[in-house]
Parts: sequence; structure tokens; C-alpha cells
Amino acid sequence: MWSLAIGGDVGDQLVGAFQNPGLLLGIPLALAGAVFMSFGAQYQHRGVTKVERLSGQEAAKGLTGGQLYRLLSRPSWVVGTVMLILAIVCQLGALSVAPLIVVQPLGAVSLVITTLLNARISGHAPTRRSAIAIVACVGGIFVFVLIAAIFATERDVTQGDLIIILALLGVLIVVFAAMWIWLRKKMGALFYIMAAGVVYGFVATLAKVVIKRLQAGQFEWLTLICLIALLAATGVGAYFVQTAYASGPPDLVIAGLTVVDPIVAVLIGLLVLGEAASAPIWAFVGFIIAGALAIWGVVQLARHHPQVVNDSRELPIERGGGASSA
Repeated sequence: MWSLAIGGDVGDQLVGAFQNPGLLLGIPLALAGAVFMSFGAQYQHRGVTKVERLSGQEAAKGLTGGQLYRLLSRPSWVVGTVMLILAIVCQLGALSVAPLIVVQPLGAVSLVITTLLNARISGHAPTRRSAIAIVACVGGIFVFVLIAAIFATERDVTQGDLIIILALLGVLIVVFAAMWIWLRKKMGALFYIMAAGVVYGFVATLAKVVIKRLQAGQFEWLTLICLIALLAATGVGAYFVQTAYASGPPDLVIAGLTVVDPIVAVLIGLLVLGEAASAPIWAFVGFIIAGALAIWGVVQLARHHPQVVNDSRELPIERGGGASSA
């Protein structure tokens, strides 16, 4: 009887959640943004690799100022940027009408689309291991969004909340900058992907806050600081993303972004904004398990992506059995 009562309560909450007009508009907008993100990533990746090849300088350890400037002259990169701007517009529209922890995880749809696009363009079809990793990414994030859709609520964000978010963002950017300065020669695609995902998680949160405060007519000094931090974080995240494109295939980059970004945004929503304050313990356990599964998928994809494996085989690395085969 007790389990039936719980199932009935959850079912009623789920039906009620999807009767919310904001969700009915926000979810399609978020899905449209995912489509634009997929195509934008593919075009931007093509532009970055072309600039890297023409400049004769390796960009995997960080794009130079000259390489960043040359990107503006690459039609593929410009087209990709326009598509990503459209993706941002769709996401902002979704954030204006739906809870953050519902909108953000839906970007995982772009991983499936980008994987199919990259397989067709590069000729590297997904292997069994990479397919399992992709399923783990998408499955984990969709469990995330299902739980969020049931329990997501919104409340007014206080000045104390904003100060905490801005302080956390500032600390993380300083940490990432220090790691980039001292360790970038040792950093691979996974570092840039994870760093971009974390930063963009804060970008989504700040965008949500700024939109809500503007809708309420609250444009004062703190809102202005949030807007400046939003633009600065977007720039930092964009640099990490472009460097990640030079370090790995676009679907690997999108995998990291669509997993790390929403997990960070959801953690902020849970721990700072209180958007799931009414969720029971089992929901938080579900968040942890689903998040761990999705992150495991990203790490496995970074190790077993067919394009990454193929590129590593082309490196002049002495492998086991080399002496005997010589």
C-alpha cells in the first residue's frame, strides 16, 4: 500500500509538471537549441582544425591570438558560431519560462545528433565501447531531467544567493587559469571539456538569474555585476571549447558539455537556489547515480572514441611488441 501511494504521488506530480505551460514551451525550445548546438559544433570544429592546419601550429595546448583571429575568416567557423548563437537564444528562451534543472539536461540530445553527424563526415563509425559510453551519457542525463521535471520548483533568488554564485565562479576561473598557465602542456581534451562544462554551468545559472531579475524590473548594481560575470564566463568557456575542438572530435566535446554543464547547473539549483527543496531523499540518490553514470560515460568516450583511438595509433609511439616485430 505504501509503495502504491508513493507511485501515485509521483505520477500525480509528473502529470502536474507537464501541465505547466512554461515546461510545454521551454522543453521544445531547449530541444531546438540542442539541434543548433549539434550543427554549430560540427562547423566550428571544422573551422578550428582548418586554422590549425594552415597556421602550422598545434592548437591542442591552447589557441594563440593569431589563430583566434584567423577563425573569423573561416566561413565554416562563422556559420557554426551563428548556429551556436541561435542555440543560446533558444536556451535563454527556455530558461525564461522553465526551471533551470529541467532545461539544462535536455542538451544531451545534441550528443546523439553530433555523433551521427561526425560519424558521417569523418568516417569513424561508433564502436561498441563508444556507443555504450554515449548511451551512459544520454541515459544518465535523461534520468536527471526526469527527476528534475517531477520536483523542480522556482523561487526568488536572494542577493546572498547571487553573491555565493559569483564568488564560486570567481574561484573556479582563477583555479582553471592557474592550471592552464602551469599545466597546459600536459592537459588534453578532457581538461578543456570539463573546464568549459563547469564554466557554462555557471553561465546558464547567471543567465537564468539575469532574465528573471529583468522580467521583475530589478536592474541594479548586482544584476549588472551578474551580467558582466556572465559575459566574462562565456568568453572563458568559449576559449576552452575552441581549444577542445583542436584536441578532440566534436561529439566528444559535446558529450562533456552536455553532461558537465547540466550537472553543475543542477548542483547550483539544488544547493544554492533551492529549486528542488521539496524533493525526497530517493530523488537526491537518483541525481547522484544518474550524474555518476553520465560522467563515467564522458570519461569512457574520451578513452574509446574511434577517432581518438585512430589518431593515437598514428602517433610515433613505440608500442608493446615493437622490438619483436622489427
